[in-house]
Amino acid sequence: MDVLLVVDVQNDFCPGGALPVPGGDEVVPVINGLLPRFPLAVATQDWHPPDHGSFAASHPGRKPGEVVQLAGLEQILWPVHCVQDTPGAAFHPRLEVHRIARVFRKGADREVDSYSAFFDNGRRRATGLEEYLRAQGATELYVCGLATDYCVRFTALDAAELGFPTRVILDACRGVELKPGDVEAAVETMRSKGIQIVTSAELCG
Repeated sequence: MDVLLVVDVQNDFCPGGALPVPGGDEVVPVINGLLPRFPLAVATQDWHPPDHGSFAASHPGRKPGEVVQLAGLEQILWPVHCVQDTPGAAFHPRLEVHRIARVFRKGADREVDSYSAFFDNGRRRATGLEEYLRAQGATELYVCGLATDYCVRFTALDAAELGFPTRVILDACRGVELKPGDVEAAVETMRSKGIQIVTSAELCG
């Protein structure tokens, strides 16, 4: 069974949010057009405590974009975003969430960030997504959402490593692009691991 995996299409990652991905809201109509074409759709939601260790505000004197060590891992510092039970953590209001069967929250452990839909960045804890997909009979994953060069990339790479044939729907993603070329590099990394890069037009044509 083909499964659509919608990554972090939340208010804080869209224009006007705390950590806006350029054009982040542009993925919403594309994803809404894809949702009815899949027998199963699941989503992830960044779900941080207010003092999460990935926030620059949790490190006095540090600014977003700086790199620190967090729980033994290199960590980019971000603005405070997607704090649990805040409007910023909610899905974009136009995303057709009634078509999404289940939501997997990540990033709740303040000691480690969690880009991938499957594991935290230290791969110490799993979200339960892998087990759920196997129980549902998932045979191929189609990944979309925010952001191409972070949570989409890590999710797709983990999916492929776990043995799921994986495709990334590129026009249903947008990237942070902290440095010029980050998105292109992320796409090439995914391709190098056997992940297919497709467009919504190819799926809906």
